[in-house]
Amino acid sequence: MAAPTYTFVQTKQAMNRVQSPGMPFRWSLNPYRGCTHGCSFCYARSTHSYLGFAADDTFRTQVLVKDNVADALAEQLEQLLSRHRGDLQALRAALGPLAIGTATDPYQPVEAKARRTRACLEVLAHYRIPVSITTRSPLILRDVDLLKRMDVQAINVSVHTLDTQVWRRLEPATPAPLKRLQAVQHLVAHGLPAGVFLAPILPCLTDQTSALEALVKAASVHQARFVIPSVLRLTPEVKSWFFQVIAAHYPQLLPALQRLYRAAYPPQAYTRPLLARIRRLLAHYHVADRWPDATQPIPDPPVAPRDRPWAPVARERAAGQGDGVGGEARRKAGAAGVPVDGRAWAETEADTTVKPRDSMQGPVQLTLSLF
Repeated sequence: MAAPTYTFVQTKQAMNRVQSPGMPFRWSLNPYRGCTHGCSFCYARSTHSYLGFAADDTFRTQVLVKDNVADALAEQLEQLLSRHRGDLQALRAALGPLAIGTATDPYQPVEAKARRTRACLEVLAHYRIPVSITTRSPLILRDVDLLKRMDVQAINVSVHTLDTQVWRRLEPATPAPLKRLQAVQHLVAHGLPAGVFLAPILPCLTDQTSALEALVKAASVHQARFVIPSVLRLTPEVKSWFFQVIAAHYPQLLPALQRLYRAAYPPQAYTRPLLARIRRLLAHYHVADRWPDATQPIPDPPVAPRDRPWAPVARERAAGQGDGVGGEARRKAGAAGVPVDGRAWAETEADTTVKPRDSMQGPVQLTLSLF
């Protein structure tokens, strides 16, 4: 696969208001645009078309890093707080839960050193904004110490199959499904409301009862607080790329998928029986199909707004010079008692080299090597 290119950009605002009435959140936050995980079915590929890119593998190879995202988030929260006349409870009610990782994976490999997600979490912890986080990466274990101080409503770890062949063909740069389930178990052991996004369910590939039961059972064994299923959604932009991948690896399935996906979703004649089967499996294995209720108290922030513990990481450290953020994160995780084995970090921490440059205005070329 071609090495990704990272471009550091400035953003005017960090949070985006979600207009779709069917979504369970009103605001979203994405520290990056694009994602090196390269999931062929990712609905967020279509967001790259807004930037003038194609909704193909460019989503993996052209990643935008929002360099000032934490400061932009703090400024945006201060503005909203002012509108609520300084009422923090009203601000939290208006925003939460803020969904992190709706159009990118906030813990994709570059986060190990760029730490933009970590910086945003520092801001959100300060204001005690309720959040949900969606990721495919065990790198989230690095931030357990911070997450335990936050109002975390849910941590959704996406796992769509235990079939290693399907996994490697359709999401080639993601951590192994078992590593993700182990991350769920570690998060729950730390008292965090973590569960599994069984998403996306792929018709003809991962929708067999035996495959679904294996995954639900594994989620139960790993103490998942919930399993939330979701069927594959294909917008026109994403459909073209996904069908190219299917044609390359599973050409015999392409006609059936084309018939099912005349629209963005399969017809209800397909989805209703499928979701009913999953509900029966969840009941059998005693796993909830929804987020747990939030129980954490929400105290006022202990620090004055002018004190910013989320100040951006020095550029030379973000570029991998000196001690390196990745090593620091590993030591902090170990000190906090977070189980991080070598293999999990090998799959999530990138060995990164940066092409030198004189300013931060142009693109940065990073060569990522995943073990």
